[in-house]
Amino acid sequence: MISDLWLVGIGTGSPGHVTLEGVQALRDAAVILLPLKGDDKEALAQLRRRILDASGSGAQVVSFDYPDRDPTLPYAERVAAWHGEIARRWQQALAPVRRPGPVALMVWGDPALYDSTLRIARMLSPAPRVRVVPGITAIQALTAAHAIPLNTIDGPVHVTTGRRLRAAGLPPGDGSVVVMLDGECSFRQLAPEGLHIWWGAYLGSPDQILHAGPLEDAAPRIVDLRAEARARHGWIMDTYLLRRAQKSSPRSSVPAEWVSAPTEM
Repeated sequence: MISDLWLVGIGTGSPGHVTLEGVQALRDAAVILLPLKGDDKEALAQLRRRILDASGSGAQVVSFDYPDRDPTLPYAERVAAWHGEIARRWQQALAPVRRPGPVALMVWGDPALYDSTLRIARMLSPAPRVRVVPGITAIQALTAAHAIPLNTIDGPVHVTTGRRLRAAGLPPGDGSVVVMLDGECSFRQLAPEGLHIWWGAYLGSPDQILHAGPLEDAAPRIVDLRAEARARHGWIMDTYLLRRAQKSSPRSSVPAEWVSAPTEM
């Protein structure tokens, strides 16, 4: 049974992304629940272990195998069933644990943004006391890496997914659009005229890759970079920002293509 569940945002791959509050939470937790997503994504578990080691935590680490989604179910049912199975596996993994105290989960980015950990936590019975420690989001890491503001002056910001972008296209107006969870490079379905893209993968990590430019020119290169990186690492996490060109529109101050190691880990 989980009495206290702490969801600690850990940013996008660098121990430096974890806030002081997050570091202290990892130190104070009794147990760390660690997801394992298969051999091809072992690097993700290793990143979490490196962050845990850097924090100085002495918590007991308990791992669980992450389930796959059932592709035969409609989308909403598929996600609900997947969440329920994750909650069950949390409880199953923790059942033999006798160490008292809070259980912590290291959540990629921030627990509030396009992450379902909070929803899964609500499925637990009895319901634990939930504490959320915010983390740096992929959006912040992306705009910082490109050295650009997220919004235009007095302009709106729209955050969406690749699936929604394919279904509905860009929202009207001249605001900024951030696209997350896009494994299909959905920007290829947009009319590229007048659009600028800032893209990044493995943000904040030594494997960080950035590319930016007019969408018409940048799209093919981003598709190639993404495919090459996924083949090399076995996994990829990326996001991008789209904005219509304006006379005063800021451009990335870094080169159009940049593979960097900004932080030693």
